[in-house]
Amino acid sequence: MTDLRVVRRTHRCGDLRREHVGQTVVLKGWVHSRRDHGGLIFVDLRDHAGLAQIVINPEGNPAQFDDAHQLRSEWVLGAKGLVRERPEGTVNPKLPTGEVEVVVSEWLVFNRAHDLPFPIDEHITVKEEARLKARYLDLRRPEMQRNIRTRAKMVQATRRHLDGHGFLEVETPILCKSTPEGARDYLVPSRVNPGMFYALPQSPQLFKQLLMIAGCDRYYQIAKCFRDEDLRADRQPEFTQIDIELSFPTVDEICEIMEGLMAAIWRDVLGVEIPRPIPRMSYREAMARYGIDRPDLRFGLEITDLGAVFAQSEFKVFRDALAKGGVVRAIRAPGGGTLSRKQLDDLVAFAGRHGAKGLAWLKVQDDGTYQGPIAKFFREAEAGALREATGAAPGDLIVFGADQEAAVCQVLAAVRGELARQMGLIDGSQLAFTWVVDFPMFEFHPEDKRWYAMHHPFTSPRFEDLDKLETDPGAVMAQAYDLVLNGCELGGGSIRIHDPAVQSRVFRALGIGEDEAREKFGFLLDALRHGAPPHGGIAFGVDRIVMFLAGSDNIRDVIAFPKTQSASDLMCGAPSPVAEAQLRELSLRSTVKRDEAKA
Repeated sequence: MTDLRVVRRTHRCGDLRREHVGQTVVLKGWVHSRRDHGGLIFVDLRDHAGLAQIVINPEGNPAQFDDAHQLRSEWVLGAKGLVRERPEGTVNPKLPTGEVEVVVSEWLVFNRAHDLPFPIDEHITVKEEARLKARYLDLRRPEMQRNIRTRAKMVQATRRHLDGHGFLEVETPILCKSTPEGARDYLVPSRVNPGMFYALPQSPQLFKQLLMIAGCDRYYQIAKCFRDEDLRADRQPEFTQIDIELSFPTVDEICEIMEGLMAAIWRDVLGVEIPRPIPRMSYREAMARYGIDRPDLRFGLEITDLGAVFAQSEFKVFRDALAKGGVVRAIRAPGGGTLSRKQLDDLVAFAGRHGAKGLAWLKVQDDGTYQGPIAKFFREAEAGALREATGAAPGDLIVFGADQEAAVCQVLAAVRGELARQMGLIDGSQLAFTWVVDFPMFEFHPEDKRWYAMHHPFTSPRFEDLDKLETDPGAVMAQAYDLVLNGCELGGGSIRIHDPAVQSRVFRALGIGEDEAREKFGFLLDALRHGAPPHGGIAFGVDRIVMFLAGSDNIRDVIAFPKTQSASDLMCGAPSPVAEAQLRELSLRSTVKRDEAKA
C-alpha cells in the first residue's frame, strides 16, 4: 500500500486527457459528487483545474469499497489509479476530461467536511451574505477560481509589459502622512508618538513624483490603496491599482505605452486583440454628446443641444430653463416609438431617481407629427426645427432635459444608458475603448464658493493657460487624460507640475495658503526645488479591469476577500471593538459606548 499522505500528486484533476490512458496517476482534491451504480462507485474529484471521474471497484479493495459509500461532498481525497478510456456511451463531451476516467487502486480521506452552508456549484444561486461569511468555501467554486486566476494572469501580463518598457517596480509606504486628495483618509494612531496619526495611502501619488525627482525615470507598482468613502458595486474601501510614472514624457507617449499595456492584458488573458490606436475625445465633446466624461460608445443615442430651436419657445419649462442660463437638450432613440406608455412612465421615474424634476418625451408619428404630453406646445416652425436638429423620423422617440447644464447632463447620461438597455442596443461582446482628454483644471463648488481640483492639485495646467490661473481659473485646461471602456473609467492620469512656482500658484487658486501648503506638502515643495524633471503618469484600477476580463458586474467577485457595502468583512467580523487597554496604549478613548458599537 502506498501512503498517499507523502506521495506527490502526478496530475491535476482537470488536466487528464486521452493521451494519459495507460498511465498510473495520483490525484488529490475535493469530492464534488458521488454516484453509486450497482457494483461501482463513481466520484467526481475536483481541484482548481477541473473535474476528473474516478471509479472505485470492489475487486481492487473490498474493505475500502465499503468505506467509499460514506464519501460526501467536499471531503478531501487522494486517489491512485490507472487512466483508461471511458466505456462506449459514457463519454461526457461537456468536460475536458470527459473521455477518460481513473480506476482507483488506492484512496485516502485526508479530511472530512461538515454540513456546508451552500453547495460548491456555480450553477446554484447563493445569497451574497452567505458567500461572504464563508468566503473560503465560495472561493472553491469554479467561477471564483477562474476570477482569481484571471486576476493573477492580468497582473503577470502587466509586469511583463512594463518590465519590457524599462519600468522599475518600487514599493512605496503604506503608513503615510494624511493629505487631502478628495476622499477621507483611513487613520492609524501612532503608539510611539502619542496624539499623532499615520494615514493609509489613497494612492502613491506624491511618492511616485518623488521617485521621478530621485532619478528613477520609469516606475510602476501594483499598489494597495485605501479610501474611507461610501461603497458602490464598483468600489471598495481598499483596492488595488497599477500605479505608473514616467520622466520626460509627452501625453502621446504615455497613451501609446498604456494602449500597449491594455493590448497585452487582453491578448495574454483572453486571446483578444484590441484595435489601436485608441480614439480620443475631449472632455467637452464627451459631455456635449453623451452627458458624461466616461461615455459608453457601444451604442449611439447621442445628445443634441436644442437651445437655438427653443430660444423663443412658448413652452414655459424650456423657456424658463434657457432664461436662467440653463440648457435644453434631447436624445433621439431610433425606433423608440414602440415603447409602451408604462415603459415611458418607468423611464420618467428612472430620470427622477437621477435628479430630474421631470422628463418630457415625444413620439414621431407616421405622418411626421408628434404625439406626447408636450406636443401641443410646439409651433409648426419649432416642430420642423426639432426634426432637423435631431434627425427624427417616424417611429422615433425623443426625450428632453431642461435645467442647468450639469443637471441635464447627469439625467440624460443616465437615461441614455437605460434606453439602450431597454431597447437591446448594448453589445456585451464589444470593447469600446476611448481616451477622454483636455479636462478642465478646476471645478467650482457653489456651496462653499471655491474652486476644487478636478483630478488632484498636482496636475499640470496646459502651458498656454498658465496666465489664467489667477484671473480666470474656470478657463484653465489640464494636461489630464482618462481611459474609458464601455462607460467605465479604467484609469486616469496627467502630466504633473514640476515647477515649484506653478505648484504654489495652483495651491493658491485652490484656496490653499502658503502656511497650509508648507504644513501638508512641504516635503514635495522642497523636492521640486531640487531639480525636478517634467514627469507624468497614470493609475488603473486592477479590480475594474478584472471585472471586464471575467465578465462580472460585481467588483466583489474579482477580489479574494472583499468588504460589503458597509465596509465590513463578514467572514472575519471586521471592523470590531478593541480592548480598552489597546486604546489606552495608543492614547485614545472612544466616544462610542461599548453597547452602542456595532457587533
